[in-house]
Amino acid sequence: MHKEITASLAELARVVNYLEENLPANVIIFLTGDLAAGKTTLTSAIAQSRGIESDVTSPTFSLQQCYGGDLFHYDLYRIDNEAFFDLGLHEEFEKPGWHLVEWADESLKGFLANAGYNTASVLITPVGESRNYRIEV
Repeated sequence: MHKEITASLAELARVVNYLEENLPANVIIFLTGDLAAGKTTLTSAIAQSRGIESDVTSPTFSLQQCYGGDLFHYDLYRIDNEAFFDLGLHEEFEKPGWHLVEWADESLKGFLANAGYNTASVLITPVGESRNYRIEV
C-alpha cells in the first residue's frame, strides 16, 4: 500500500494518524531522507501522540533510544550491516512496539522483510516549508 501526504510541521499529526491507523502494533519503520529532512521530527511527533513527554533526539552516537517502553528509535548512519548484527541490534526488533530506523540500507530492509518482520518505510522530502511523506506499507 502506498500513500503520499504533504504536511507542514503544524500538520504533522495527519501523517502520524495515518501511520497509527494503518500499521500494526509491532513494526519496523524505515525513515529515509536527506540530512535534516525531518526523520527525528516525525519520531518526536509519534512519541507525542503516544503521550511520551521526554525529548526525542537523534540517537546518532548511542545508536538506539527507547521511549515509553514500546517506541524504539535507531540511527544507523555510522554503522554497516555487519556491525549492526555484531552489536546484536537486530535482537531489539523482537521487542514489541514500533521500531523507527534512520539510515538503514536496502539490503537490511530486504533481509528484515524476508525474515518475516512487519516493515514499512517513510521517505521524507522537503517541499518548500512542508515535507512530502511517501509511505509504503
